[in-house]
Amino acid sequence: MAPFEFVNKTVGGSVPKQYVPAVENGVHEAMLEGILSHNPVVDVRISLIDGKEHPVDSSEMAFKLAGSQALKQGAQKAHPVLLEPIVNVRVKTPESYTGDLVSDLNTKRAHVLGITPDDHVTVIDAQAPLAEMQHYATDLRSLTQGRATFELSFDHYAEVPEPVAKKVIEAAEKEKAAAHA
Repeated sequence: MAPFEFVNKTVGGSVPKQYVPAVENGVHEAMLEGILSHNPVVDVRISLIDGKEHPVDSSEMAFKLAGSQALKQGAQKAHPVLLEPIVNVRVKTPESYTGDLVSDLNTKRAHVLGITPDDHVTVIDAQAPLAEMQHYATDLRSLTQGRATFELSFDHYAEVPEPVAKKVIEAAEKEKAAAHA
């Protein structure tokens, strides 16, 4: 699916053609602003099905605002979720550090996929949220006295676990309230 698809399904000119791009622009701006935590909305298909022109109050800005509000209301009804990038992690370490590194990866919400011994070196393959791996170079150096190496590569996006999502949303709401104060 495309990150964003806008489909005009109006019939009979219920929304005048000159205002349809304004509705799409309003939806797109609301997607960039985000619904839950000021993160962009992705993977949605928006269908414009109806609207009404008012001889006095209709304007491009009014239809843009209507598109924005429609997305926000519709998204809340769809029960949106936060997604986070998940990376593949490959750690090459001397055997003696394997247990400590597996334990450390577990504290980072990682899923260990395999542990392969290879001539006094162990290769640990795992997947972890990118947010948890931001300081991994420092952590790895500390745990192994600089004797291990690692590689990261993007794999996919996954839903953020409920307790973590709640903290992110609360922080975004506090930030928004502070900005408006």
